[in-house]
Amino acid sequence: MTEPAAEFKPVYRVDKFVVPPPARDEFLDRVRATHRILREQPGFVRDHILEQSDGPGSFNIVTLVEWAGQEYIDSAKIAVMAAQRKMNFNPQELLARLGIKADIANYQRLEA
Repeated sequence: MTEPAAEFKPVYRVDKFVVPPPARDEFLDRVRATHRILREQPGFVRDHILEQSDGPGSFNIVTLVEWAGQEYIDSAKIAVMAAQRKMNFNPQELLARLGIKADIANYQRLEA
């Protein structure tokens, strides 16, 4: 008898940023570099890098990454941190230096 396949429970990493206009290009360069690393990780499903085009919201850059499960986010975080150390890049320093505010969290779908 075969074991039932593990239920697919996607997790969404949603990072929202208030990015001052002068910081936009440098910040997006770093975001794109990070997403290149994420796309190579096990459990990666898809991603989006979004820029606000209309509306009163304060977050003007939002990233969304869909993962096959929480365990994949955990291992991807380790890979990203290792790559950042290798590049001598500190994301918290970048945010502080550029005056960027961040709201970062993981989400799960309420409905299938």
